[in-house]
Amino acid sequence: MKPVFIHSKAQAELEEAIGYYESQKRALGLDFQSEVERTVARVQQAPQIGSPYKATELRRYLVRRFPYIIFYAELEESIWIVAIAHTKRRPDYWKRRKPE
Repeated sequence: MKPVFIHSKAQAELEEAIGYYESQKRALGLDFQSEVERTVARVQQAPQIGSPYKATELRRYLVRRFPYIIFYAELEESIWIVAIAHTKRRPDYWKRRKPE
């Protein structure tokens, strides 16, 4: 399996969403974090599982139970998580991100 690297802004998106869900209901933020971790593990095990995203090298995969999509790229030696994006907010805001 290829290692997974998460863009620092995607990590910040994750932490912000965890905080939001936790403020809405106790332990909901942890549920969200667990679902994201499961989704990343699925992507790591089978990188082709996500749907191709437009005319790019990126793929997308939905997070179960929550309105979030993980956008990622399978690179030669790793998987790069570009964004952990809400499905109803600011489409394509992350498109200019480059691997760190």
